[in-house]
Amino acid sequence: MGNCCSDTGGGMAAVGGTAGLSYNAAASSNDAVDWFLKSRGYLGLFSQIELSFSAADLRDRDVLSKSDPMLVVYMKARDGALVEVGRTEVVLNSLNPTWITKHIITYQFEVVQTLVFRIYDVDTQFHNVDVKTLKLVEQQFLGEATCTLSQIVTRKNRSLTLDLVRREETITPITEESNPSNRPKHCGKLTVHAEECINSKTTTELILRCSDLDCKDLFSRNDPFLVISKIVESGTHIPVCKTEVLKNETKPTWKSVFLNIQQVGSKDSPLIIECFNFNSNGKHDLIGKVQKSLADLEKLHSSGQGQNLFLSTAAGNNNHKILNSQLFVDKFSESVQYTFLDYLAGGFELNFMVAVDFTASNGNPRLPDSLHYLDPSGRPNAYQRAILEVGEVLQVYDSDKRFPAWGFGARPIDGPVSHCFNLNGSNSYCEVEGIPGIMMAYTSALHNVNLAGPTLFGPVISNAALIAGQSLANHGQKYFVLLIITDGVVTDLQETKDALVKASDLPLSILIIGVGGADFKEMEILDADKGERLESSTGRVASRDIVQFVPLKDVQNGEISVVQALLAELPSQFLTYMRTRDIQPST
Repeated sequence: MGNCCSDTGGGMAAVGGTAGLSYNAAASSNDAVDWFLKSRGYLGLFSQIELSFSAADLRDRDVLSKSDPMLVVYMKARDGALVEVGRTEVVLNSLNPTWITKHIITYQFEVVQTLVFRIYDVDTQFHNVDVKTLKLVEQQFLGEATCTLSQIVTRKNRSLTLDLVRREETITPITEESNPSNRPKHCGKLTVHAEECINSKTTTELILRCSDLDCKDLFSRNDPFLVISKIVESGTHIPVCKTEVLKNETKPTWKSVFLNIQQVGSKDSPLIIECFNFNSNGKHDLIGKVQKSLADLEKLHSSGQGQNLFLSTAAGNNNHKILNSQLFVDKFSESVQYTFLDYLAGGFELNFMVAVDFTASNGNPRLPDSLHYLDPSGRPNAYQRAILEVGEVLQVYDSDKRFPAWGFGARPIDGPVSHCFNLNGSNSYCEVEGIPGIMMAYTSALHNVNLAGPTLFGPVISNAALIAGQSLANHGQKYFVLLIITDGVVTDLQETKDALVKASDLPLSILIIGVGGADFKEMEILDADKGERLESSTGRVASRDIVQFVPLKDVQNGEISVVQALLAELPSQFLTYMRTRDIQPST
């Protein structure tokens, strides 16, 4: 997630405070700084989740006593292989165990994290053996359960009860329908409870000030900003926070920044605070820096004293030039911030929407070179793949799984070109049932519309904004996510900007996937990561960034999937909306 930033210009970060966003002349500078930070580190949502376990009505496999159960936790890797996460202790003589051992798992919003839980009855001869060394093939299998981590953390009480099942082994593959003995046999229940580690909620608010900065510009004063980085074991600096850019300042006082304790490690972890002079070309001049921990900054605040900035000399990092410039800490306070998972546990949902490009530039759907070609082998085309992969992640966060689905840029039979038509063919409602419903509606639409054009985004964005606005007016606990899949550059660029600026005040984020080989450089204008915040034709500026654009061709061969690249900013956008409007989750 966008780790931390000040509350103006470049936008409030996900761990930021509750003050409203504002825009000033430095906004474009701040967005450029965001891009500068993103180029130096991956910004995603990683929360530490502690899982605890209990079971009920386990099978009794012992003759003279009850079973002695142990739980083993696995996570599925991308290739489907099971990777062991850990084991609990053995609870003696119990069919209703509550294990003391907890396991911590890093929650990643943009990844489907499938967990497998297996319970074993540990033989008496192994009771004094370290559970880590036990050979599971030598223990009696009692049952297993499977779920995703997101299924647990989205429960209102963060507890999920699962049926334990066991499939009897068969020598030859036989369908469950023809062989009832091969059906899952219920073996009790497993309850998994999740707690977000408190360090991921503890946030420090800082107001930082510098005095007597050395001037780096020939004909004007500095445009300074601060970058706060943590130091990892290798000695590398990882940016975790920045301030806004201040224009023409030698004695700047920045607005509040918010540091998440989990992101910096601990109060005693060393931090590098660098003061840069902003340059529009992205090559920012280092004015000076200090190395302090949060504990050190707290002491500076208490004493009211400043710390001199320094620069490393050519002789090496251990040789420093001490500068007259000083860093002061005008405010230091700690608080517990509501996190993305707090809102989910409080009943907030993410509601998935999708809009598909049916313009003629996609090619004739009946030909294999078309982006809409339906392969008889069942291999998904680019549009189907995007729907499946994004939908797989987001559907868990939508309880009724009824998804609005639209098409644009096509001519329905006996009608004019439509830039927003219901994918299901209905004239009265746009929702379909689940991801399979989207896939069926998409396939049906390909047989019932004629591809046309041009590529207009404005109508579908306005439709999504209308639904989000109605939910907001009804005080719904919903945040909407519109996925637009397109093969071309948007034709109504200014109309799209107008719709996005208007939508930036609503509980709505827009994900855009570019498929095919088109040049999508103009599309990146809609994503405010790299430049100025969007401005409407009337001069109004977007209150926040709600767009994330990813060209599929840029991530197809990379280590990060298109879903990870596309969804990385979504929790940050969600929290920015909630916190800038002081919306709190129900407890």
